[in-house]
Amino acid sequence: MMGLLEFTLLLTAAGGGPPLKPISSAEMCGRCHRAIVEAWKGSAHSRSMESRLFQDALEAAENDYGAGIRATCLSCHAPLASASGDMALQQKVSWEGVTCDYCHSIREVGFDAVNPKAKIEFSLVKSGPLKDASSTAHPTLFSAVHTSSRVCAPCHEYRNPLGFPVLTTYSEWQASRFAKEGKTCQSCHMYQVAGDVVDPRIQRSRTARINLHQMPGSRSLEQLTRTLKGRLLTSREGDRLNVSVIVTNQAAGHYVPTGSPQRQIIMEVQASTDGGQNYREERAYRRVVADAAGVPLRQEHQAFAGGAKVLSDTRLAPDETRTEKFVFPVPPGERARVRTTFWYYYSPMARTESGQRITFLTLNALSP
Repeated sequence: MMGLLEFTLLLTAAGGGPPLKPISSAEMCGRCHRAIVEAWKGSAHSRSMESRLFQDALEAAENDYGAGIRATCLSCHAPLASASGDMALQQKVSWEGVTCDYCHSIREVGFDAVNPKAKIEFSLVKSGPLKDASSTAHPTLFSAVHTSSRVCAPCHEYRNPLGFPVLTTYSEWQASRFAKEGKTCQSCHMYQVAGDVVDPRIQRSRTARINLHQMPGSRSLEQLTRTLKGRLLTSREGDRLNVSVIVTNQAAGHYVPTGSPQRQIIMEVQASTDGGQNYREERAYRRVVADAAGVPLRQEHQAFAGGAKVLSDTRLAPDETRTEKFVFPVPPGERARVRTTFWYYYSPMARTESGQRITFLTLNALSP
């Protein structure tokens, strides 16, 4: 096996610039893995630390619960900062969120504690899902955990100090048919696409297929439209217009929405009559979390620190189909235009101006 100096020289010769370190910036990785790093830059993982939404939530959490909660938040939003002890975020790599040298330093994930925990080994050996990977810059190690959903569990399954399960995405997947059929998180969120593992300027790629490092998730228009399907039906009964919306979670191996209790899917139904009357109703698919006294928690950091019980859960389970019914007073002989709109809404601070809203499905019908 080559020594550290030899690998350092090889990297410098191949990609130029400073030598590779056990913990390096994604910019260093991008010297050779250009396509992968460019895709990762478009991911929520790359923005998990610098996101303005997270910055606001972190500040509020420290104000409400003290500086000690910082370690909990950074363990997922800036895992290299947490693992290396850079809690003051002095290093550039600490601001890179879920970055290359975090994921590719994972050797295994343990489930013997309250929360899943990644076993990290920082070195020039980079672990990943390819069995035939080779590099002129650093040793490589095939890692079975990178081919399984276990690698996602440390940040997508979490019980707070009260024992309340705030994040349950991994266990939702475990209980679904997707787990039984061998469909991992990567099957939907890191599916294979055409691309170079290594920039051809440096080394001819041994494969034309790579895992998508954009990792599209809840805020992806493509993922939302693929996951939820709807049908809009109308019928008349005297002076009543009956509207039925059939909605199905057809593609997600977890509840929709999953993750933070502040995530919602809103279904809005509007009916506009020829006579100028306008009606509107909505349904919210969400999980309402409360503290030990039963007071609903409206901000994300409150749920993570003080969530103790679920007041209601109207989310759609994997493969679930639900029919939502509405009745509007429309006189006989008068027609109405009905529109149903689905949108994803996320506001960790419970403020409209700082929330994210994505419209992803619209259904239209003309009443009989």
